[in-house]
Amino acid sequence: MTISAYTVTEPVAAHGEGPVWSARWGGLRWVDMLAGDVLALDERGAVHRRHVGAVAAVVRPRIAGGYLVAAERELLLADTDDLDAPLRSLGEAWSDPAIRMNEGGCDPGGRFYIGSMAYDAGRGRGSFYVAEPPDGTLRVVLPEVTISNGFDFSPDGRLAYYADTTTGRVDVLDYDPEGGLSGRRPFASVDPARGAPDGLTVDAEGGVWVALWDGGAVHRYDAGGRLDAVIDLPVQKVTAVAFGGERLERLFITTSAMNVDRGEQPEAGALFAADPGVTGRPVLPTAL
Repeated sequence: MTISAYTVTEPVAAHGEGPVWSARWGGLRWVDMLAGDVLALDERGAVHRRHVGAVAAVVRPRIAGGYLVAAERELLLADTDDLDAPLRSLGEAWSDPAIRMNEGGCDPGGRFYIGSMAYDAGRGRGSFYVAEPPDGTLRVVLPEVTISNGFDFSPDGRLAYYADTTTGRVDVLDYDPEGGLSGRRPFASVDPARGAPDGLTVDAEGGVWVALWDGGAVHRYDAGGRLDAVIDLPVQKVTAVAFGGERLERLFITTSAMNVDRGEQPEAGALFAADPGVTGRPVLPTAL
């Protein structure tokens, strides 16, 4: 099945990533990652921007109110949902300036997971961490990853899906509320000619929607790992996906203009959306 995408904004990001819908925020937020900005889409379609540092890798709502931003090498917390709320740091997570945070998300228990990567994308130089409440201390879950990307859970919370982009596949792990993640194994592979897996989200039926970097598309894999839907886009560097809208019926898609000829791809960096005929699930918030 092929699904059409449409533009929501003009090209507003150099490297758009990490869309997240929260009704508490009143809509969608995402990041212009390497500009260090958090973006917010208001109900009139206008985009608001807040600079947080050298990198803005991930934004997530907090259970207690407010939101979390994963910055270059630190986690930042806001105590209210206002985009311009004051941010406080949980401290530098590592000192190596060649390594930055990249993508992450939360588990059903409120733990926050964050991946890292080298600026030069050196193989095996990143890690996938969990930040344990209440102080956010990082612990390595998966060592020696390269470009740690998409992360989300099955509707029943028993499985987690994860993509290290350079592997060319999405993996699945078992999740236990006490023990966390275990048993990593392949779930779905992407033909390199069709791009590489980047951000992902899971719908209410258990389908896994995967953005394809350098692939100009989003793929949906059913719970068995079979490709069953494709969304084609007019730009090549598709980065991440998230369900939003009043009924979580709309799939938002972020894109990048990194090393792109805007003459050939004038919409690179725009926010897109599609109406896939399935609904998503509310974003998992963090207990930090």
